[in-house]
Amino acid sequence: MIKTKQDLIRKVNEVVAASSVCPELKEVGFRYLEGAETDKEPELREELFKELEEDVCTLDMVIPFFESEAGAKVFGKEQAEMMTKIAKEKKAAGGKYCICPACTAGGEILDSRNEIEL
Repeated sequence: MIKTKQDLIRKVNEVVAASSVCPELKEVGFRYLEGAETDKEPELREELFKELEEDVCTLDMVIPFFESEAGAKVFGKEQAEMMTKIAKEKKAAGGKYCICPACTAGGEILDSRNEIEL
């Protein structure tokens, strides 16, 4: 659970460092990190949350892709099958976000955004 602005900054650093992060989220994440200790932080935080809502994938979005021919082409058949298995296990355990590092960290931010003490 992300409780403080420092927790948020650490988690945003995880998002932008992830190899799976999309360019748009990476850019917005870096903008947030650059302005986190300025008077622009509230505006940048809202921009970050909006971008996370657009880019973080749910398991319901990625499982069909992992199972598809396109997923097999992107990841290779064996890797796609393994990712499908892991994603389905995560979903069965109550998870809701994609298994990649960017979506995992981004999902934690989204789930905590109303609890962060700023």
